[in-house]
Amino acid sequence: MVKNQLRHKESVLIKFINEFLEYLEIERLLSPLTIVDYRHYLITFHDWLTENTDTRIPQDITLENIRQYRLYLSRLRDEDGKPILKSVTQGYYIIALRSFLRYLLVKRDIATLSPDKIELPKQIMRMVSFLTIDQMEQLLNSADTTTDIGLRDKAILETLFSTGLRVSELVSLNRDTINLERKEFSVRGKGGKVRVVFLSDTSARWIDEYLKTRKDRFKPLFIRYSRDVNYDRAGEKMRLTTRSIRNIVNHYSKKAGIPINVTPHTLRHSFATDLLMGGADLRSVQEMLGHESIRTTQVYTHVTNKHLKDIHKSFHGRK
Repeated sequence: MVKNQLRHKESVLIKFINEFLEYLEIERLLSPLTIVDYRHYLITFHDWLTENTDTRIPQDITLENIRQYRLYLSRLRDEDGKPILKSVTQGYYIIALRSFLRYLLVKRDIATLSPDKIELPKQIMRMVSFLTIDQMEQLLNSADTTTDIGLRDKAILETLFSTGLRVSELVSLNRDTINLERKEFSVRGKGGKVRVVFLSDTSARWIDEYLKTRKDRFKPLFIRYSRDVNYDRAGEKMRLTTRSIRNIVNHYSKKAGIPINVTPHTLRHSFATDLLMGGADLRSVQEMLGHESIRTTQVYTHVTNKHLKDIHKSFHGRK
């Protein structure tokens, strides 16, 4: 570890990597978690490059370096000989590297390897996990709303399904940003992009019921009830964490007897699937999910494909 720390301190590449991460934070407004991922991907490349080649500066990076690095990622194995990195994860490492090289070329005028020469791996279209309407009803009805905690959790579950919010977006909500009369609010998503989010009548009602039980003036919309009360910074330390939300969703999915692993992102997928099954177009779903690119939303083509199949079966002349 000490050896790595000394190597990182002396490395020219590390200096540029740190500058790139600062650029992502300040200019691109990426989330802290995304920046942590980028740091991991790029430090992995730096350490591999340092240990396996004589390349020490960006200008000396070659396509052969990249080819060997990709082989390294592909051949990583655990103790049982199984691949450590899935192909899609390997793609994230390469995407981060391409972004870094583009930053060096465009923002720093450093004559390094053109990122366009690095091909991204072909990705198999992943299938998303979502709940059926019956499973969703079981989950939403699993909280005991006669208790303050149960009422809060009911409001959380209803809000996740009603809005398709990312878990990071949910925990950042404040009481004064929610307009329960108009049943809408604004949220800042990935890349600092602001979008309008709509609440269903049901989710707005449960949020209202939950807030009526609150005797505090804490700023966060959803707060914890465990441990001591902390009044610092308008109750900021009372705000639920993303981990807490994941635990809440997992708890109620098990209580409801749902046979798959349910996460907040499962409810986001269920929200999008429900919209498409109801007839919404992909562009509208893209806006509501806060996806920057329609390609990200196209992961839900399993739904639109079913619609096409049903239409074909209903209207095609030859049965």
